Amino acid sequence: MSEIVLLKISGEDKPGITFSLTEILAEHEVRILDVGQAVIHDLLSLGILIEAPPGFKAPPLFKDLLARAEYLEVNLDLIPTSLEKYEDWVRAQGKKRHIVTLLAREVTAGHLSRIAGVVTANNLNIDIITRLSGRISIQKPSPIPRACVEFSVRGRPRDIDAMRKDFLEISKDMEVDIAFQEDNVFRRNRRLVALDMDSTLIQAEIIDELAKVAGAAKEVSALTEAAMRGEMDFKKSLRQRVSCLAGLEESALAKVAGRVSLTEGAKRLISNLKTLGLKVAILSGGFTYFGERLKEQLGIDYLFANKLEIKNGKLTGKLLGDIVDGEKKAALLAEIADKEGISLQQVVAVGDGANDLPMLRIAGLGIAFHAKPKVKEGAGLAISTLGLDGILYLLGLRDREALTG
Repeated sequence: MSEIVLLKISGEDKPGITFSLTEILAEHEVRILDVGQAVIHDLLSLGILIEAPPGFKAPPLFKDLLARAEYLEVNLDLIPTSLEKYEDWVRAQGKKRHIVTLLAREVTAGHLSRIAGVVTANNLNIDIITRLSGRISIQKPSPIPRACVEFSVRGRPRDIDAMRKDFLEISKDMEVDIAFQEDNVFRRNRRLVALDMDSTLIQAEIIDELAKVAGAAKEVSALTEAAMRGEMDFKKSLRQRVSCLAGLEESALAKVAGRVSLTEGAKRLISNLKTLGLKVAILSGGFTYFGERLKEQLGIDYLFANKLEIKNGKLTGKLLGDIVDGEKKAALLAEIADKEGISLQQVVAVGDGANDLPMLRIAGLGIAFHAKPKVKEGAGLAISTLGLDGILYLLGLRDREALTG
């Protein structure tokens, strides 16, 4: 009968360890059943599962391995494994896998403990833990820190909805973000990212800024808040708000555009998405005047928003064409995906308001960004602690793989 043994190697990492040990295995013509390696703070952990064929004389092999490990100044443990246990492990590979992503300004033991507790309570097993964010300097800390740890977990959750709710509670209690996604081919092959504009891509609600200039700030702001919370029909709210802008000089648009800032991480996110070959769209209940500027500045592929009517150099208080509301955003997202020849499962949608929920729900990955509680609950995934470039972590991108822009 074959003999199955796990070689467990640990010690200070240095070049040549894997080569030197596998060289001996090759000389003895040993079959490799599995191999895995990790290095943290220059400490190596290497595991090699081997099968020795029937009639194989194991002692000479193990003697050679132990001698080589001593020469390399690493620890080597030989752990026999039964055939039954190995076959159980093989059968387990068919279990579903999910990715749990922790996003924060810094990661603490408390964060990891709470997340691991939820995973354990749902009868899931953590296979791999990976740090996606860059290493942290203690002497020269970043002025805008970001941290991300990704857990690969195996098994079928007892109750996915309850699990998401538990993660949401941890997010509220500890001011972190926790994303839970199925690990499938679509997660690793996103092709389109659709972004809301106001309070998502930019740090303002444009209509509120225009209302300040028009002297209607209080009335418009109240209507905007009601619409974003989902307490008022978006189309009705938008028409009422735009009517408050009647008579505003067209030149005010340029002034407002000049003082609006991009959201933290927006430029870094989009530059990376474009480099990776993804398409980027703005689907906004805001206005085309401002969207066109962003499209040119950032290299956006698609823009759909509402158009203000302007006559004789002044806003009329009306809109031209169909209003881009929540349902329209979802329909436009589906149209773009169809045009690009991609599945909606390959689409990421990002927004902050109730009118974004329809597109967040049909996208393969819907993200509520610094959103109202109702939107967070409806979207499933949320980012409230980091900037827009936190989305790159949810796509599985490490800091060292991303651009610095």
